[in-house]
Amino acid sequence: METINNLLINIAHGIRGFILSYGATGDAADLLMTVVAAAILLGIIGFVGLYGIYAERKIAGFFQERYGPNRVGPYGLLQSVADGLKLIGKEDLRPAGADPWVFTAAPYVVLTPAVMVWAVLPFSKNIVAVDLNIGILYVVAVSSVTTLGLLMAGWGSNNKYSLLGGMRSVAQMISYEIPLVFSLMGVIMITGSLNLSDIVAAQERVWFIVPQILGFLVFVCAATAELNRVPFDLTEGESELTAGTYTEYSGMRWALFFAAEYANLFAVSAIATTFFLGGWQGPLLPPYLWFFIKTCGMIFFFMWLRWTLPRFRIDQVLNFGWKLLLPLSIANIFITGIGHYLLG
Repeated sequence: METINNLLINIAHGIRGFILSYGATGDAADLLMTVVAAAILLGIIGFVGLYGIYAERKIAGFFQERYGPNRVGPYGLLQSVADGLKLIGKEDLRPAGADPWVFTAAPYVVLTPAVMVWAVLPFSKNIVAVDLNIGILYVVAVSSVTTLGLLMAGWGSNNKYSLLGGMRSVAQMISYEIPLVFSLMGVIMITGSLNLSDIVAAQERVWFIVPQILGFLVFVCAATAELNRVPFDLTEGESELTAGTYTEYSGMRWALFFAAEYANLFAVSAIATTFFLGGWQGPLLPPYLWFFIKTCGMIFFFMWLRWTLPRFRIDQVLNFGWKLLLPLSIANIFITGIGHYLLG
């Protein structure tokens, strides 16, 4: 682990020294290093998006007793690359009556928060881009912007199906953000910290999924709704809304929405790993590898839910959030507070 950290540090110092050797100032070199790091991060997110789609199609095939992608490349591994190239080559269409600025900006407003959340994810003790003392507040604040992007896509499309999809996504995501945040409060009360690295370090003896099993279950349900995945995918209810918010999008603008979905899927799974599954804690294997194993396990679980459960109606979605998850999340806070008082 230390060898990998030292290698990364030496590479960064080498690149910075190379930039400085061409007469750049220290500030200019730091700025360029930030741009390079951002480009690498976007590349990683693009890779996650491509092969998240591949994994989902393979898992869907497994559950439905079919092969899934198996033609392009060995085991179909290049199918997502081929699909990406196809989307790049597709014409970028925009309805004549659409709001040009809102319609164009919406995919980027949805994707940007998904990228920003990755900045505070603690992949290991020493591998975190920005180790904020208020890391979870940053995550909650940034991720809430996604709601605005989906509404912009619905409104800017000038299409009744898109508008209904955008409005339903706002109603759903606002409803489930409250129990989502409350489900994490128990862990924050136990650790007394908002720093994600501190939360992982506090799970050295026992993972918080044990004392916070109720909070974990609420988190999984609320996170599934925040991701707009089955059984909560009302943003894209194709049986009644064609494709909902995404109806009028094509080519790469359409692809950006799904890149954001899989980037968010990884981020939510990483947060679940950080708060409830011990983060990078684990025996024998390198810490960062434990983090990815646990995160991939959560991703598989979310995909399992998608290909197992039917879609809920809008009234069922809202009732489930307000009448069940919210009371359970508040009850978890009270139970945690009482336990912390008696045992602390």
